Amino acid sequence: MPKSKRLMELMMTVNRKRRFKVQELADEFGVSKRTILRDLQELSELGVPLYSEVGPHGGYQVLRERVLPPIAFTEEEAVSMFFAVQALRHYSSLPFEAESASALNKFYLHMPGDVRDRIDSMKNRVDFLTPTRRGDAPCLAILLDAAVHQKVLTVEYESKEEEAKCRQIQPVCIYAHNGFWYCTAYCFLRQGYRVFRCDRIREAAYDTSGTEPLELGDIRLSRRDAAEPREPIRLRAQLSRIGVQRCEAELWLAPMLQVHADGSGTIDRDVSRGDIPFYTDFFIGLGEEAVLLEPEELREAIRRKLAEMLERYKGT
Repeated sequence: MPKSKRLMELMMTVNRKRRFKVQELADEFGVSKRTILRDLQELSELGVPLYSEVGPHGGYQVLRERVLPPIAFTEEEAVSMFFAVQALRHYSSLPFEAESASALNKFYLHMPGDVRDRIDSMKNRVDFLTPTRRGDAPCLAILLDAAVHQKVLTVEYESKEEEAKCRQIQPVCIYAHNGFWYCTAYCFLRQGYRVFRCDRIREAAYDTSGTEPLELGDIRLSRRDAAEPREPIRLRAQLSRIGVQRCEAELWLAPMLQVHADGSGTIDRDVSRGDIPFYTDFFIGLGEEAVLLEPEELREAIRRKLAEMLERYKGT
């Protein structure tokens, strides 16, 4: 029996058994005890959680429910799986950073040589670019765990307008966009859903103040529009076809778009008054591809910003 096939069958065998001895496996597979010991060592290096018990009634045992059965991938599936994980490498922080690196290494090392050669040749031909951001997001793992298990966290959060302060939040989900990680959560201070930049969460710990978690199991919020507008004002704009294409590239803006049959579009949505500086820069960047209809204070902010820029570039 080829070694690769024996290892796969051995993995399935030890996963079925509650406990076993080396001689039992040697007899079952028709190989020596030394060969089985080497195979068990390889399974251990692959991540199979084996431990041994000494004594006359000892042997080996597998931690139950901890081993995934072997999966046979086609060559195309193996390559796609490799690059799916490879795509995450540009992020400076991941909620499962060490685990993804370990999984990718195991996956690559145990591929056939010709498949590894194909992947090596493709590394310089395909990439998934993500802007490199300076700020780390060290609390991703606990944010994800709290979202999955519906737990309340006490976090130290530093917003654009305020210095870091503590607040209680209950995460709903985390997501990555444009090189940053975001967390949609219920904020007990603001009594509503907010979107937090994860790199601005300096510290996070499970809440011990007794704040009761909410039942959020059926809620699926993951975009900027999940946050309820504060001091809402109506934003209306007309977009050219190119303007629509540029706005569709913005994950947070896509749900606000209404695209017409000719490819042009409109935006008609309530937004937070405090976001006017952000929208000022955004619509200036769209240039002639957008016509802002309202609110008037945003139109005025754009005129003021353009006048300042014009003054800066006037000839002396």
